[in-house]
Amino acid sequence: VSKFWNELVLFFYPNSFGYIDTTPILQNKTISFFFLIIRFIQTKDEKMKDPFLSFVVLLSLSALVSQTIARRVKAPLLQQSNTNGLVFSKSFNSIYDTSMYGRLQLNNGLARTPQMGWNSWNFFACNINETVIKETADALVSSGLADLGYIHVNIDDCWSNLLRDSKGRLVPHPETFPSGIKLLADYVHSKGLKLGIYSDAGVFTCQVRPGSLFHEVDDADIFASWGVDYLKYDNCFNLGIKPIERYPPMRDALNATGRSIFYSLCEWGEDDPALWAKEVGNSWRTTDDINDTWASMTTIADLNDKWASYAGPGGWNDPDMLEVGNGGMTYEEYRGHFSIWALMKAPLLIGCDVRNMTAETFEILSNKEVIAVNQDPLGVQGRKIQANGEDDCQQVWSGPLTGDRMVVALWNRCSNPATITATWDMIGLESTVSVSVRDLWLHKDITDNASVSFEARVEAHDCHMYILTPQAVVSRSDV
Repeated sequence: VSKFWNELVLFFYPNSFGYIDTTPILQNKTISFFFLIIRFIQTKDEKMKDPFLSFVVLLSLSALVSQTIARRVKAPLLQQSNTNGLVFSKSFNSIYDTSMYGRLQLNNGLARTPQMGWNSWNFFACNINETVIKETADALVSSGLADLGYIHVNIDDCWSNLLRDSKGRLVPHPETFPSGIKLLADYVHSKGLKLGIYSDAGVFTCQVRPGSLFHEVDDADIFASWGVDYLKYDNCFNLGIKPIERYPPMRDALNATGRSIFYSLCEWGEDDPALWAKEVGNSWRTTDDINDTWASMTTIADLNDKWASYAGPGGWNDPDMLEVGNGGMTYEEYRGHFSIWALMKAPLLIGCDVRNMTAETFEILSNKEVIAVNQDPLGVQGRKIQANGEDDCQQVWSGPLTGDRMVVALWNRCSNPATITATWDMIGLESTVSVSVRDLWLHKDITDNASVSFEARVEAHDCHMYILTPQAVVSRSDV
C-alpha cells in the first residue's frame, strides 16, 4: 500500500465519523479492513486506481460505518430495557432521557461501568507516601473491598518532586516515594489492583508541582512505562486556555502509549464538560470539589443531576470522591451520600483511611446490593424525579436497571422525619404493574405485590433505597 493511501486513511478514519475509537487494536483492524476493500476494488476495476475515485469510495465506506456506529451507540440506552410495553409507561423514556449519550463516546474499552477504588486526597491531602499507598492496597484486599470492585488505588497531588529532572521528566519525590512509582505499581499490581496517578492540564498542579500542559507526550510515556493504569487530570494553572483545547492532547498521548489508561478529567464542571468531554475521557468532573459536610454533598448531588442524560458506558459524570467515613457527617447522611452516588452511576472512589475504618463506614462501603446498582450494565444514570416539602427536601430519586427493574431512593433532606411516596406515574411505571420491593439497606424484601405507589417513613437526613421488580400486570379494575 502506498504512502499516499496510508496517510489518507490514517487521517480520514479518525476524523470522519464523529466518533472517537481510540483502541489501537480496533483502530488498526478497521484501517486494515478499509485497505483490503480498496485493494480488492482496484483489482476489479482499473478506474479505481485513480486516487480521487478511491477517495470517494473511502468516503462512502466511512459514512456507512459511521451510520452503523450511530445506530449502535446513539440509540437511547433505555431501548435496551423498555421493550415489552407492559412494564413502563409512555413517559418512561422522557423521564430517563439518555438522548445526549451518543456516538462521540470515548471508546478505549474502559469504564463500561463506573470506576471503583480509593483516592488519597480527601483524607491525606499532601501527607502521602509510598507506605500509605502500599498499606491502603493491603487494606482493600484484606477487608474484602477489592473483591467488591474497589480496585483502583489512586495517588492524588503531591507525589512528584517540585521540579522536573535535567531531561524534563517527571520524577517522584525522593523522600516520600524513594522507591519510585514503577516499583510501587508492581506492588499494587501484585495485589490484583490497579495504580492511578495525578497530573494537571496546566503548567503546575494545584499544589504547585510540575503540570503536564505542553508535556503531554513525555508524561504519558513515563506514566505508561511505570505501569500506571489511571490518570486523574486536574485544572489548575491553566494559562486561561480553554479546557476543550487542553484535555484532548493528553487523551491522544495516553492512547499513543499502547497501554490502557483510564482517563479521568477533573475540570470542576466549569465549562460544562458533559457537553464535550465524553469524546475525551472516561469520566469528567461536573462540580467543584466536595468537602465533608451535608451542605456540600447535597449541593453537589443536585449539580451532577443536571447532566444525567449525558452519561453512560464508557463515560461517566463525576460529582467527586466519596467522603464516607471522614467524620463530617452522620451515619444516616453518609448512607444517603453513598446511595445517591451509586444511583447516579457516579464513580465510587473511597476517600477515607481504609486502614482504620469504623464498622459503620465499612457497612456502608461494602453494601453489595447498593454497589450492584452502581455497576448495573444498563448504565443509565438515575436522577431526581420529585421534590416536595419545604425547600424541596422530600425527594424521590430513581432509575432503570437491567431486567425491567427500577431503583428508587426516598431521600429526606428535611430537618424532621417525613413520609415520602413514589408513585408509578412519577417513576415511569405502568399503573397496572405490580412489583416486589426490596430494601437494600435492610437487605430484605418488603412486599411482593406493591401497586400504584410505594411509600416509607424516612428519618431526617436519611435515605431509603429499594429495588422494584415487576411481578405481574394487574387488571385496571384492581388498581
